[in-house]
Amino acid sequence: MGTIPENYLPPKELWPEYTVPAEFADTPDELNLADFLVDRHVREGRGDNAAIKFMDQTISYAQLQEMVNKFGNALKEVGVESQDRVGIRLVNSIQALVAIFAVEKIGAVPVPTSPLWSGEEVAFVANNAEMKLFIVNAPLMPPVEQAKPNFQYGTKVIVIGGAADEVKAAGNMVYEEMLAAGSAELEPTMLKGTDIGIMLYTSGTTGMPKGCVHFMKPIVIETKLVNKHVYKMVPGDCLGGAAPVSFAAGFGTFTLMPFEGGAAISLIPKFTPPDMLELIGKHKITILTGLPTGYRALMKFPKFKDYDTSSIRLYTSGGDALGVETLEGWTKLTGMPIWEGLGGTEMLHLVTSNTMNDVPMPNSIGRALPGIECKVVDAEWNDCKPDEVGSMVLKGPSGSLYWKPYEDNEKLIRSQKKGVVNGWNQMGDAVFMKEDGNIFFVSREDDMIKSSGYRIGPAEVEEAIEKHPDVAEAGIVGIPDPDKGQITKAFVVLKEGVEGNDEFFENLKTFLKDHIAIYKLPREIDYRTELPRTPTGKLLRRHLRD
Repeated sequence: MGTIPENYLPPKELWPEYTVPAEFADTPDELNLADFLVDRHVREGRGDNAAIKFMDQTISYAQLQEMVNKFGNALKEVGVESQDRVGIRLVNSIQALVAIFAVEKIGAVPVPTSPLWSGEEVAFVANNAEMKLFIVNAPLMPPVEQAKPNFQYGTKVIVIGGAADEVKAAGNMVYEEMLAAGSAELEPTMLKGTDIGIMLYTSGTTGMPKGCVHFMKPIVIETKLVNKHVYKMVPGDCLGGAAPVSFAAGFGTFTLMPFEGGAAISLIPKFTPPDMLELIGKHKITILTGLPTGYRALMKFPKFKDYDTSSIRLYTSGGDALGVETLEGWTKLTGMPIWEGLGGTEMLHLVTSNTMNDVPMPNSIGRALPGIECKVVDAEWNDCKPDEVGSMVLKGPSGSLYWKPYEDNEKLIRSQKKGVVNGWNQMGDAVFMKEDGNIFFVSREDDMIKSSGYRIGPAEVEEAIEKHPDVAEAGIVGIPDPDKGQITKAFVVLKEGVEGNDEFFENLKTFLKDHIAIYKLPREIDYRTELPRTPTGKLLRRHLRD
């Protein structure tokens, strides 16, 4: 069994305080994620139930288990041991789930990596995680091939979907051959609750991605908690959405929560409104989850009503501010609301949700999930009063714990000290809380604009600008100003045929005075053909600042 050197994690005094909700106190100390999420359902008689729906294919839990066993044995054959790290750079597909669960079944640690990372970033994460293996889709290989000469730990590469001769000629292994050769019988490698179960990398505002460690028992507890109180998935449910499983949010949403409840997932290779709507009817999706940008794209699709969405019982959103207009527009279009929540890579998944209310509270990210302690504090760590904007801090079953914090002149030790204070996780979100516990997101603290003593949340300004009939998209950042500290700058994508000029900007500011306070008005504007976004559609304001 592989072991993790002690100095690969921060000193214990800097760790978050892990809390266990009373309802999950019986979670065992010996665990295996693939056994918990896949084998358990076969054992309990649900082997014929659908697990994965992909295009025209449906894979049952029993079929998934067999493929996981075969690939897990193949991984062991090439030397992967318990607690070894295995990189995942895969598009949403059946093979992606097989690979992830196979890694977990042999006690190794899946490391999802962004399909957008450059060769330099790929090499950094492969070396930082000391990956034994890297499993990659053929179309996503070019940056990996670029990075391979810089791999420091002999990381081997398995390619999915490539021409076998070409894959081998490049010195890589062929997934399909490994799967075919593997035995269909495999006992799960049981891990301690304190062993590493998943490693997620998050990109900060600057520098290379940071590794966040999640232990086995907290993963299982957080998964149970979120499914019970947010999604409530059971056998017969089907979760759909567009988040990539190689992203932290998509990894948790599509490889943990549905399988905890014995439900199915519907995977879409690439989001477009007609493809998403077609799959809702085809796969009988019961829960749809996505970013606000995805919902807005669906709302704008003129043929929305031509598709059957009657199977859906729940719509959820997170990652960006939903906004009142989107909530109201969606409710009017479908007769059902969108339930907003907030989570984070460091916390594994959701920590708050509007599902804690009887009806969604507009603009609210809901209340803390049961068993999660949450409060809002000022810069001196005094508790904020109701409606006072401050920093969101919490304790829960998972927490912020950085990997290899002593490297690069102890850079992540400093991040750990900032991210965890006296056991409390600092989420990096500026929020305010009502007396009833409902929390309202204002901005990421890095995105908060401080101008002439005012604190301006960019999402509110963006939503106001996007109400203008000639605006397709908007992004807001603060830029330095010698007099005001910062001023608000708008990045705007105009609708086709509209010209961006001084006259438009003056008209826009006049329009905005009916929607936001004067001190929030943009002082500068930049016209763009598109805005930088993640593959899920989340606006990358740090790129605008850069």
